[in-house]
Amino acid sequence: MALPLAADRADTAHMRGYGQFCPIARASEILPERWTPIIVRNVLLGMRTFNQIADGAPGISRALLTRRLRELEKAGLIQVHRKPDGHGSFYEPTPAGLDLQPVLDAVGVWAERWVDVRPDHAQHADPGHVVASWCTSYLRRDRLPGRRVVARFDYTRRARREQCWLLCQDGDAEACVFDPGYGDDLVVAITDPVAFTGWHLGLISWTSALRDGGVHITGPTSLRRALPTWNAAPEHYTHLRTAQRSTGAETS
Repeated sequence: MALPLAADRADTAHMRGYGQFCPIARASEILPERWTPIIVRNVLLGMRTFNQIADGAPGISRALLTRRLRELEKAGLIQVHRKPDGHGSFYEPTPAGLDLQPVLDAVGVWAERWVDVRPDHAQHADPGHVVASWCTSYLRRDRLPGRRVVARFDYTRRARREQCWLLCQDGDAEACVFDPGYGDDLVVAITDPVAFTGWHLGLISWTSALRDGGVHITGPTSLRRALPTWNAAPEHYTHLRTAQRSTGAETS
């Protein structure tokens, strides 16, 4: 079944259509709205609650996020389920929403090639989002320690000192924006958010990030060495980039 066009919905009349049957034009009536790709990305990363999605989109107002989520639901890209206790909702991608993953991956690969992330673009590197992405989508549960471990990440974003935590226990982990209260086994000081983000994207190695001073980690040696192995994202993005380049070479 075709998705409803934004131009066909009276309650979203502010989203003007292009009056074209071109598939790109039709998709552009939904996706290019400000913050929409970021919200879709967050949902595809496994962020399921309103607060999780908001944390992954720093700067968006709660009113705008509410409106965008409603638009995405009406467009057939996400489905909303009330929590069992009646307080709040869970947001999950529909099959159409899931089908956007390779689209966003392709956009990301294009941006890596043509839109450089340089030190003067440090505002685009958000360590908090990296930790959330790591935890929700790229966590290597088979590599986690057999006991509870808390890693604290310290960084500066938009001239403000911030912190987040990775809480590992019972074979799983969660990203926390508040201190979970168990004490910190590891402290990761991120002095260069671009380096930390670059490691997550597979652009530089963890060793390079440490050697160049972009990341400094303190704690037991075994945990310091193990921490980067809990993240499957660098390998995933490296393979994705290689596959995209291979496809491009085959079709050129």
